[in-house]
Amino acid sequence: MGLFDSFAISASGMTSERLRLDLIANNVANMNTAGRPNDPNNPVYRRRVPVFAEQLRQTMAANSTEPRGAGVRVKAIVEDPAPPRIVHEPDNPLADQDGNVAYPNINIVNEMVDMITASRAYEANVTALNAAKSMALKALEISRG
Repeated sequence: MGLFDSFAISASGMTSERLRLDLIANNVANMNTAGRPNDPNNPVYRRRVPVFAEQLRQTMAANSTEPRGAGVRVKAIVEDPAPPRIVHEPDNPLADQDGNVAYPNINIVNEMVDMITASRAYEANVTALNAAKSMALKALEISRG
């Protein structure tokens, strides 16, 4: 693996984790957004999560055709299939004929755990990128000396 490969791998990890953090922030921001149960005109927000996939590339070596890792990418953004949380609020303007309002089934504790995990993964990629940069600078120093 070349030096620039490690830069690209760390950068792809940081980009993916940043998107994950954006989705978590969006989930938290919409956790109290009301909707009507079973109303296609007023749908309930659904929790969104990224699906990561490994990026592969073919090696250029003449004796090898096996793919090598080249980072990570977001393959898809999927919605949580969990049913919405139904709350009886007859005074809410979005209440149905039974007085029920639907809220996203988002648990703040799960979102906070996901946020901590994503931020730690982002930090790990920053650390790897800084280590690769430091090694490149040392190699330049050695070649000058």
